[in-house]
Amino acid sequence: MALYLVQLAYTSEAWAAQINNPTNRVEQVKPVLEQVGGRFVGAWFAFGEYDVVFVMEAPDNEAASAFALAVTAGGAMRSYKTTPLMPIEEGIAAMRKAGELSKSYKPPAS
Repeated sequence: MALYLVQLAYTSEAWAAQINNPTNRVEQVKPVLEQVGGRFVGAWFAFGEYDVVFVMEAPDNEAASAFALAVTAGGAMRSYKTTPLMPIEEGIAAMRKAGELSKSYKPPAS
């Protein structure tokens, strides 16, 4: 399964609703993620540009995207950013492949 870092920011209306009735939104959306075969690895409140960050596991990009679309369609978020995460070993393998590919790649002439 693939890992994804998700960063989201709530609308002011969503924050007002949370302040009036604090709830664990991760527990609320957990069944939605499970429907696409995913699970939460961890979730945290954050300061700054994003209000919540979490790492989720999902079978593939389609499942991660479907989850994102489903939860953002409600309008409670002003932004939602998904970053696919790659194990270090895969990144090193990609660098090795890039090294081979770079021998045959020709950049545009300036």
